[in-house]
Amino acid sequence: MLAAIRAFAKSPYAAVLIGLLIISFAVFGARDMFRAKVSTDVVTAGNRSISPADFKREFDGYKSQVEQQVGQPITPEIAAANGLDRRVLEGVATREAFAALLTKIGLRPSDKLIAGEIQKIPAFFDQVTGRFDKQSYLRRLADNGMTSTTFDARVRDQITEQQAATGLVAGLRAPRAYTALAAVYGLESRDFGYFGIEPSSVPPPAPPTDAQLTQFMKENASQLTRPEFRVLTVVRFSPALIAGSLPIDEAELKKRFDFRKDTLSSPETRTIIQIPVKNPAAAQQIIQGLAKGQDAAAVAKAAGVEAITYDNKPQTAIPDPKVGAAAFQTPAGQAAMVKGDLGMAVVKVVSVTKGHAVTLEEVRPAIEAELRKDAATDKVYALTQAYDDAHQGGASLAAAAQKAGVPTVTLGPLTQNGRDLTGQPVQGLTQKLVETAWSLPAGGESEVEDAGGGEYFAVRVEKVIPPAMPPLDEVKPKLVQVWMQRELAKAMETRAQGFADRVKKGESLDAVAKAAGATVTQVPGIDRRTAGQNPMLSQDMLSKLFTSRPGDTFTAQNNHFGFVVGKLEAIHAGDPATIARMAEDLRPQMSQAFFREIGESAHTAARNTIKVTVDANRARQAIGLEPIDPKAASGSKGAAKPALAK
Repeated sequence: MLAAIRAFAKSPYAAVLIGLLIISFAVFGARDMFRAKVSTDVVTAGNRSISPADFKREFDGYKSQVEQQVGQPITPEIAAANGLDRRVLEGVATREAFAALLTKIGLRPSDKLIAGEIQKIPAFFDQVTGRFDKQSYLRRLADNGMTSTTFDARVRDQITEQQAATGLVAGLRAPRAYTALAAVYGLESRDFGYFGIEPSSVPPPAPPTDAQLTQFMKENASQLTRPEFRVLTVVRFSPALIAGSLPIDEAELKKRFDFRKDTLSSPETRTIIQIPVKNPAAAQQIIQGLAKGQDAAAVAKAAGVEAITYDNKPQTAIPDPKVGAAAFQTPAGQAAMVKGDLGMAVVKVVSVTKGHAVTLEEVRPAIEAELRKDAATDKVYALTQAYDDAHQGGASLAAAAQKAGVPTVTLGPLTQNGRDLTGQPVQGLTQKLVETAWSLPAGGESEVEDAGGGEYFAVRVEKVIPPAMPPLDEVKPKLVQVWMQRELAKAMETRAQGFADRVKKGESLDAVAKAAGATVTQVPGIDRRTAGQNPMLSQDMLSKLFTSRPGDTFTAQNNHFGFVVGKLEAIHAGDPATIARMAEDLRPQMSQAFFREIGESAHTAARNTIKVTVDANRARQAIGLEPIDPKAASGSKGAAKPALAK
């Protein structure tokens, strides 16, 4: 092979190839040709990308929705164990791929359309003028960790997808043949008969031995194994716990009241109409028209201007100070000409609402609460410092709390999802407290942690109870009950199947029912629409009924711990007129189903068309988790995962 390489190097082809390489190095640079592109993004789709901060915001939003559904806080570890992080990651990747595909095919709303839609959002309106305010817009975005660029891009994506969806489904209607099949299926009725096999018809099973119960526990280990429990000692530093016992300094109370008196009082407000004018002659003409009772808007329009109405506003809400001062000196119902800083205008006072100067006694409870809260915040800080000094000096959590004069409380045993031994929620837990406690070993103590809202805590893990099955003696009564029910159900099912076999061999349902000591119940004309309205028919019975053919015999569980033997006698087609009417009624619903399927197919096609890169490890890091170690992951496939409470 070496000889072949040397021979090729001496050939004219090699000279041409080397020349091309030299030219490419000169044009592009040798450094750039060998330098790999390094990306820190979680998702890339075409020319679009999602940074770790963007992904964390998406994940936190989705996690908050799930927390509301399950009624408890969810740690990132529990979320990841139940696949929430992967679900968000795949959803974001598909969304970005679809947006990239729409851009690629040329769909792009104009900047004017985007700006117009943003200016319609009420959250960005000025409270005084009731109009879009750019400063309010930027401030609201900053409060939510967004910039105008990212928000504009999000609105653009939403409008683009709406326009694409409108184009895809415009005029879409499900074919009548499809809805006719659904109507035929739904209106088809069936006649069947059944008789019951009750627990009293079989001998009661013998009580289980301990060996049988032990084996039963092994068979159901996943359901019986209890999760890890922990016993915690917690010391809390909360302003709310100490505010009520703090005294009020009357001098400080008076000082706070004097400082806030103006803001606590209600100022005089007026409804004012302001009409801009160019000269005194025009002003007099407008004043005369208003004095005659003419409509202010009509008078302004006749003068070629637009009237501005301030509805029940204080003087400070009027932009021109001179206009405001004049308006608040003019009697109600009167009009006056004003030469303001922003130009000449006519103002008419429509109505006046008197202000109210608040007294100390009226606001005493509120100001006392504020003072207590401020004093409690200072007191909490002092307590945390006293505790921290003692704890850093070597004292245990309990000893440091006693030295600082703060009580401790014992919580647990409790699980990581905040439940006690009976499965009930443990009061007084926060997500931060649980996360901190589960990051410590047995006997471990945390530092003072910020709980938010001016509150702090420290926690000690007194005891860790590892996951384990309960002792047999502890659960034996319940296990015996479940085991006996299982054996009884087996006996009833065996008896029901024996009678069903006799019917299949040719005996009539009535004769077999008589041999079983039961009577046959006939149910005529049952269809899929009304099947659930019959309380005597279980879901298992209906499932067997609507998957059988005429003459088929089946067994099923009933609604009250028993079994039935049933036989489908006949199937009847629905009324043609009713089928036709139902087929037409189903078209909008089926059209919507088609619309959803088209949308899903479009998103799937985008994932297959656009190059998408997903970094699961970087996604985990973005939400505060360690990257997945392939070796550790492969070694823990059989490990149980923490579950979300239902």
